[in-house]
This record gives sequence, structure tokens and C-alpha cells, in this order.
Amino acid sequence: MTDRGTIFGAFNQGGVPTIACFNKATVALGVGFDTLITAMQVFVDRHVAPVWGTPARLIRSRGFVKGAWAMVFLDNADQPGALAYHDLTPDGLPQAKVFVKTTLANHDLVSVSASHELVEMLVDPAINLMSTGPDPKVIYAYESADPVEALSFRVSGIPMTDFVYPAYFETFHKPGSVPFDRLKKVRRPFQILSGGYQIVFKNGRWSQVFGSASKKRRFAREDRRGHRSELRAAKKLRRASKQEIARAERRG
Repeated sequence: MTDRGTIFGAFNQGGVPTIACFNKATVALGVGFDTLITAMQVFVDRHVAPVWGTPARLIRSRGFVKGAWAMVFLDNADQPGALAYHDLTPDGLPQAKVFVKTTLANHDLVSVSASHELVEMLVDPAINLMSTGPDPKVIYAYESADPVEALSFRVSGIPMTDFVYPAYFETFHKPGSVPFDRLKKVRRPFQILSGGYQIVFKNGRWSQVFGSASKKRRFAREDRRGHRSELRAAKKLRRASKQEIARAERRG
């Protein structure tokens, strides 16, 4: 069969993606970078892939790697070149961004934020999956960490995000009948825990439903620019440009 090359829109379905992880942040992550990537590999191998069927190979790199997905650590959305990273790698493959200063300013852990972005990228790499749910007038975004994002557990001694299981999006399950998340705190499909939220499409627009009033207030104070959860409404993902990044970093 003739090799027609990579079909970027399919994001290498049927294969195991390599994810190039590189750090452009100027502040400490709170954990060694090598230690973090090693722990996230265990997180994928032992916890995410057995449930979601989404294996991945994480590697440490200095930048984008040809044919690989990416996870880049940046200070914040105002860092020189940060927004030039856009939503996809230069090859048009999935990319996740972790904003370190923003995460720390929100009093969150970088390891939890990074694992949050990682599991959501693996489950929904194109940021376009949606589900029906308990309200027939609402479409629910297929985000695997948002509903439980305040919870974490340790993997190789490093805190990693809780995440929901596929059963979470299946309304036919009775409460308590199956596991709905890794930590077994969710009791029924589409339940949002007090520290979580859910992205929904209703009346022609995207919005959020929060698990508590305190989460809603905190969410309103957060800088969400550049995060995956903000990209659904854009309806178009853009490739990063190495040249644009280099120019912005030189100016910075």
C-alpha cells in the first residue's frame, strides 16, 4: 500500500503518539522537570490508558519534535512568544500548554495542571468531542478532568489530577453502580464536584456550569487565556509557527 503521509486531522489514530515535553518557563515548577515527566508517564501507563485506551510515550525535548504531539511549559500568556504557540504543533498535531506562573498565582500545583492538560489532550485531542446528557437541550463537552479538577492523587510521589471515566458520560448508569472517576468521588453520571465545572453548549453558545458558587467565583478570577478549555468556541485550531515564536522571543 502506498504511504500517503500523516493525516493530521486523524491525529495518528491507531498508533501510540509520542508527546514532546519541553520547558520554556523561567520560574521553578515546584518539582524537577525530569521527575514530573517520568511521573506523568506512569500516570498515563497505570491510570489513564487502561481506562480510556489512550497510551502515549512522553519524551523530554528542547522544542517541537517532527511528527510528535507536544506539551510546552510557559510562564503565562503574556510571555514573549507564548501566544505564537497557538493550539497545534507546527506539524498540525495536538499540543497542550501549561502556564506555570498563572498556575502558581492561582495557588495550584504545576504537576496537577500538567496532568490535567495531558489527560484531556489524550481523550479529546482535537478539542471537539461532545456528548448528550441529562438535559436534552444541552450538549456537554467531553472534558475528562474539569468536573473533578480540584482533586488529585499521588503518582510516584507527585500529585496528579483526578479524572472521570467513560461511564461518566453514560446516563444509563445508576448512581454508585460503576466507577465514574479515578478517586471514586463521583456518584453518578455528569455529577460536578464542588471544585469542578463543566463546559456546555446551550442556546447557541458555550458556557460553564459550576459545582459550587465558590468555584464560580474562583473561575472568574483566573486567567484562562491559551487553555484548551477556552478553544472550543473558536471552532478552529491554529498551528504554532517556529519563526513567529523565535521573532517574539528575540523581541522579548
